[in-house]
Amino acid sequence: MQEEGTHGRWSAVAALPAAAAALVYAWARWCSVGAAPPSPTVAVAGGAVLVLGASPAYAVSVRGACGLFGALFLALGLLSTAAATERTAARAETATCVVREVRAETEASLGEGGAEKTVYRLALDCPGGYPGELKDAPSPLSRGAEVRIAHDPRRRLSPVPAGAAGPWEPALSALLLLTSATVLAAHRRRPQP
Repeated sequence: MQEEGTHGRWSAVAALPAAAAALVYAWARWCSVGAAPPSPTVAVAGGAVLVLGASPAYAVSVRGACGLFGALFLALGLLSTAAATERTAARAETATCVVREVRAETEASLGEGGAEKTVYRLALDCPGGYPGELKDAPSPLSRGAEVRIAHDPRRRLSPVPAGAAGPWEPALSALLLLTSATVLAAHRRRPQP
């Protein structure tokens, strides 16, 4: 009888990554395209509560190295889920803007190899005055160049170049990380009675 209860508990822990991802997806979707979304402060705080609540719950339930790595995979998977959700949100309008200024910033990588990455930020002149800036432009553009920008007229989503990359990269990362967390929880040995 105790074995059935333990099996049910482990099944629930193994299902935690999928349940947490569904909650994060629903929260991020509501915050980005909902009819009456929360303020940006509440949106970020709510997302943080979901991520920072699910990961320790997982770590405490699974325990040991599997719990530690699974909680890390879960947190990263939930952040990737939020990123994929943001990328799928429709930016209903496009505008042809003129590049007013190009700022190049070099960022050092914290990973192995220490490779540097150049990030371009564009100051824009757009019809109606919005958007005024494009952060993380994919490549340098010269001053005076025209660029098509997709943006959300409600200003809840960051503007992106029209035709920008879809959600596949963060969605695949989320799937891989959440699957890893699920496998770690499912294969964690149950404690002996």
